[in-house]
Amino acid sequence: MIETIVFDVDDTLYDQLGPFRTATLKLFPEQIKEGHIPKFYLSNRKYSDIAFDRAVRGEITQRDLQIYRVKEACREFGFTIDDEKAMEFQQTYVGAQKEIEVDPVMVKLLDKFLAQGKQLAVLTNGESNHQMMKIKQLRLNRWFPEENLFISGSVGHAKPTIEIFNHLENKLNLNKEKTMFIGDSFENDVVGAKNAGWKAIWLNRRQHPVPTNAFQADYTISESSEVLNIFE
Repeated sequence: MIETIVFDVDDTLYDQLGPFRTATLKLFPEQIKEGHIPKFYLSNRKYSDIAFDRAVRGEITQRDLQIYRVKEACREFGFTIDDEKAMEFQQTYVGAQKEIEVDPVMVKLLDKFLAQGKQLAVLTNGESNHQMMKIKQLRLNRWFPEENLFISGSVGHAKPTIEIFNHLENKLNLNKEKTMFIGDSFENDVVGAKNAGWKAIWLNRRQHPVPTNAFQADYTISESSEVLNIFE
């Protein structure tokens, strides 16, 4: 029986496409039509992932990462922007994130786990203050005690490295064979968790193809509602 459930935040506990859509429609209404926003979002995420490791190593700043990812995504869509426009997009995006809410299905799931006495934790990659802003906006303290909130920028290691999963094991005294990770990133969440000996649910909201990898998710789902079925 699963005793501990660890959640990613972005695009897992809430739909990250929502605030991204808001920023895109405001900043690039002519260049990116609404129907193309999901692909633009995936392009931005792709370049964010490319630059993230460099930011973790201190080779580039968080601002550099934010500028790089949106400029490259725009270039992929056939237009260019300068650094000032890229930061305007970032600021608009962050502003929209201040309106995010927990996915209603996840609310039901978290309420259920809390009533069952499960140990709940959050493990998210990102800069500490920015991720904490989202955690507070989502009011995750309804389910997660402060000591069970783990942000890579504070820990000093990031998913998918084994070190950050070991850090949680030590802090939470969890049984890895009875621990489930739920996240949207195959590389960071599934590979990271499985490499640590945990179980993993891949919430593949964006219909990514299943990578060829030695590690595979215990469950792969495309809608958050499917998580409820797993824990019935």
